Parts: sequence; C-alpha cells; structure tokens
Amino acid sequence: MMETLLHAGTEHPSLLWVLIPSLLTFFAGLGIGTFSERVRNWIHAQTEPSPE
Repeated sequence: MMETLLHAGTEHPSLLWVLIPSLLTFFAGLGIGTFSERVRNWIHAQTEPSPE
C-alpha cells in the first residue's frame, strides 16, 4: 500500500513526453500573458488624449 502512495511515476520512460510539453505550455502562457498586457498598455497610452 505504501508503494502506491509513494509512486511518482519517475520510472516510466514516457515521463519526458509529459513533462517537456507541460513546461513549454506553461512558459508559452506566461509569455502570451505578459505580451498581451504590454500591448494593451501601449494601445491605451496611444489612444489617451494629450493633456494640452
């Protein structure tokens, strides 16, 4: 029973096939989120009327 609780799946050869795409997807999401926030702020700054 304890072996089942401690099993992390590290002995499976397909672990890299799960881990690598998961990390790539995570970092792509971070990049897209950062990029979209930066673009949104840039567009908002361009559309504001100048205080003249």
